[in-house]
Amino acid sequence: MYTALKNQIYNWLFQPRGPEAGIIVLGRRRVFILPSRHGLTFAAVLFLMLTGSVNYNLSLGFVLTFLLGALAINAMIYTFRNLANLRVSGGRARPVYAGDTAHFAVNLENTGDNERYSIGLTRHKKEAAEFVDVPARSTAAASIAIPAPRRGVLRPGRVILFTRYPLGLYYAWSYLELDMHCIVYPLPAPPGFPLPAAATSPGEGAERGQGQEDFSGLRQYHHGDSPRHVAWKVAARDQGLLTKQFAGRADTELWLDWNLLPSRLGVEERLSQLARWVLDAHAAGVSFGLRLPRKTVEIATGKMQREDCLEALALFEHSGERVNE
Repeated sequence: MYTALKNQIYNWLFQPRGPEAGIIVLGRRRVFILPSRHGLTFAAVLFLMLTGSVNYNLSLGFVLTFLLGALAINAMIYTFRNLANLRVSGGRARPVYAGDTAHFAVNLENTGDNERYSIGLTRHKKEAAEFVDVPARSTAAASIAIPAPRRGVLRPGRVILFTRYPLGLYYAWSYLELDMHCIVYPLPAPPGFPLPAAATSPGEGAERGQGQEDFSGLRQYHHGDSPRHVAWKVAARDQGLLTKQFAGRADTELWLDWNLLPSRLGVEERLSQLARWVLDAHAAGVSFGLRLPRKTVEIATGKMQREDCLEALALFEHSGERVNE
């Protein structure tokens, strides 16, 4: 009963909205403000000062008390305005490996003429926060670090944007749940299993023109081509990006296959080993593909191929059936 009532009050006060895409404007209904512990102490001191001034009829005491009280009221207005009407949007989070820390970027846009100072971003009030200043009519980026203990899709969940500017007497905050995510790759296994043997494919290799013996010409650069094959001298003459083609020996096909791993390995162990193979194959500069149950990444080379394969491993879902037969 108590928990249900607490949840109803929370929903009524803070109005959880779930993940929100696009730009979020922090209107007046989205910014909350309360006195901080320093503010409560300050209020208690003011009360004692007022009591003493009344008791002893101290004119200067009244002046100082009301002056500090006016200062506190102005501080409340400035604290609230420091967050109000900010435009917030989610940035892109770079993929990480399981066990690392994901960094989510949050863009803060200030469309007003007043600079916003000391704005913090955190998940919990007790956690350390990163503070940024947002100049007038400008944009700044704050980031929040979240541990990524396992592979898959990591979402930051609800975060808190807050400020105590200018005097620390008040704590103004807004809850945000931005539509962001980070791809968490499997943690690569330690080196141990060698790469599978590569098979040659004369027909396809000749058609692709990716042999390594004799230079046969140039073609337009395609995204994912190895930087080693780019004609950099031609690019230096402002003739665009072109890729060198070679004729002769056919290219080899290296398949990183789920079923090539020992059956004693579990699902996560296989994914870790495949991640190790992907990194080793990319470092060797060979063309490779990835075969998983119900998922195949065709043979290619380059940085994009490495990222595509690692993403396929990160998002792999095992349904429980036997897949090594």
